[in-house]
Amino acid sequence: MSMMKEFREFAMRGNVLDLAVAVVIGAAFSKIVTAFVDGIIMPTMGMLLGGFDLSDAAVVLKAGEFDAVGKEIAAPVLLKYGMLLQSLLDFVIVAFAIFMVVKAVNRFRRQPEPEPAAPPADVLLLTEIRDLLRARVS
Repeated sequence: MSMMKEFREFAMRGNVLDLAVAVVIGAAFSKIVTAFVDGIIMPTMGMLLGGFDLSDAAVVLKAGEFDAVGKEIAAPVLLKYGMLLQSLLDFVIVAFAIFMVVKAVNRFRRQPEPEPAAPPADVLLLTEIRDLLRARVS
């Protein structure tokens, strides 16, 4: 079997196509969540914190260096924890959304419990015989 034919069979399996669709939709959803966090949640949190822009929050590890004219020689070294908080918030929102989708899919997948089937006629007959023999003995 040629490598191209084998690859084509692999790529056309249902699971691979489902995975590809899920990755594309996930990437688009991730962009929407990032825009939502960057454009709505973080500015609102910054306003509630008294005008503090959380996305630019950082700790200066080493100050920048400037020459006599004021031109930057070396950029400051920053520990940007605000970006980390934004990314964590993005992750939590995406993870929660995926959890809700999986939960809904699992609810639809669950099959109702099958009702117990009536025992066959010969078993019912044997049960009746047993009960009659017990009644006779006692």
